[in-house]
Amino acid sequence: MHDSITLEQLRTFIAVADEGSFSAAARKLRRVQSAVSHAMANLESQLGVALWDRSTRIPALTEHGRVLLAAARRVSADADALSSTAQRLAGGLDPLVSLCVDAVFPLSALVDLCVEFARVYPTVELVVHTETMAAVADRVLDGTCQLGVVGPTATAQGLERQHLTSVRMVPVVGKTHPLAAAGPRGARVATEQLREHVQIVLSERGGARSPEQAVLSPRTWRVVDLQTKRELLCAGLGWGNLPEHMIRDDLSAGRLVRLWPAAWGDDEHVLPLAVVHRPGLVQGPAGQWVLKRLVELCRQHVGGPEAPR
Repeated sequence: MHDSITLEQLRTFIAVADEGSFSAAARKLRRVQSAVSHAMANLESQLGVALWDRSTRIPALTEHGRVLLAAARRVSADADALSSTAQRLAGGLDPLVSLCVDAVFPLSALVDLCVEFARVYPTVELVVHTETMAAVADRVLDGTCQLGVVGPTATAQGLERQHLTSVRMVPVVGKTHPLAAAGPRGARVATEQLREHVQIVLSERGGARSPEQAVLSPRTWRVVDLQTKRELLCAGLGWGNLPEHMIRDDLSAGRLVRLWPAAWGDDEHVLPLAVVHRPGLVQGPAGQWVLKRLVELCRQHVGGPEAPR
């Protein structure tokens, strides 16, 4: 019966293969050679295949033995990982950290967070969602995610929040759009002129629930992710706001041109980002690490003005 195979047998099998002989494995395992030989004979009997060719002075692995050795190594490694994870959990390590971020959160900071997390906590599962506006807080409130990064339009009633940083939203158009030639840099564009063109607006999935933000034109195209909005703007299909950190390269390369609407001040659309979680949520070491690195990384990648604490 394969069910009666033990980890000790598999590790003895691995030791014999690694040490090159039954006697060398016995010395490594601090057992008598007869016990090692008996363990191998029992394992072969239980598996129903010969693992060792005993026709030579020093037993050699059979073809079946080489295949099963690889499987034995995997089982042994999985058992070691299981034991290590159990010890970490017993010591208070989180089994899982789940995070939802608003679409305006810098993607580069999110990638860096995930890369570092995988290195620091390789045994902890990390689940990441990206949503817009109220949907971020909803995922935290319903327990789907432990942590959320929300913008100012999200209703976070019932959640604890901590300010992270602020994102400046910049009105832009593609270089081929008529508004790109609206005047010299810094020249104010009248609202009447903006109303003549399509404004591309970020909206929530399933229909808008948050109040409309920064909409000046009656002609709107609505999208549910910023990358789509950026591509449409670069293609000259409308004008709209994008996070400054997202389009620095586009502005430098001339793919996008900044607008200066007369209706808005230069820093009117500076969005504070905050991390939220349910009250009383006790974070383990991995969750606390994520909270700390979120603050450091998003400020590092966003730059720009800080919102008041």
